[in-house]
Amino acid sequence: MFHNIGISGLLIIFAIALIVFGPAKLPQLGKAFGETLREFRSSTRGIIEDDKHEPVAELIKERNPT
Repeated sequence: MFHNIGISGLLIIFAIALIVFGPAKLPQLGKAFGETLREFRSSTRGIIEDDKHEPVAELIKERNPT
């Protein structure tokens, strides 16, 4: 995702965030971003797991129509 951003680019982004949000808000923003990313990952894992198990459930229904 950030393959083309080097250390200098990250420092510039961090400096701009520090100016815009201030030093007191940055830890809160980082925590909120981390929680959002964690929730997104768990949701996508759930969707992938549902897709993996769905064909098996359909086969079971076809074999046992009752």
